[in-house]
Amino acid sequence: MVKPKTRAYARYTRIAMSVFGSMIREQRIRNRMTMEELAERVGISRSLLQRIERGDLTCSIGVVFEAAYIVGVPLLHQDLNALYLERHRVKDILSLLPKSVRPTTVEICDDF
Repeated sequence: MVKPKTRAYARYTRIAMSVFGSMIREQRIRNRMTMEELAERVGISRSLLQRIERGDLTCSIGVVFEAAYIVGVPLLHQDLNALYLERHRVKDILSLLPKSVRPTTVEICDDF
C-alpha cells in the first residue's frame, strides 16, 4: 500500500495542536529560555522546536510532551501520583473490555 504524501487532519486537531504549540512557546518565553536552551534540554534541533511551537502535526508526540513538561505546560495531571492512579484506573477498565474489536457484519436482506 502506498503511503499518502499528506494526511488530512480534522480542524479541531489542527487548532488544538496550534494552541498547544503556542502554550509551549508562551511558557518558554515566560521562563526566559531561548529556543536553543529548550531544544538542548529536550534533545532536539532548534528547527524541530520551531515546528512544535508552530503546531506542526508531524512532530512526534513524545517530543512535544517532553518540551511541554520541561517548560511547565500541564499535560494530564501535574501530580505524578494522580497520573499513576489514572493509569491504573484506565488499565482496570481496559481489562474488562474485549481485547480487540471486530467489524460488525451487516446482513443484506434481499428478500423482495
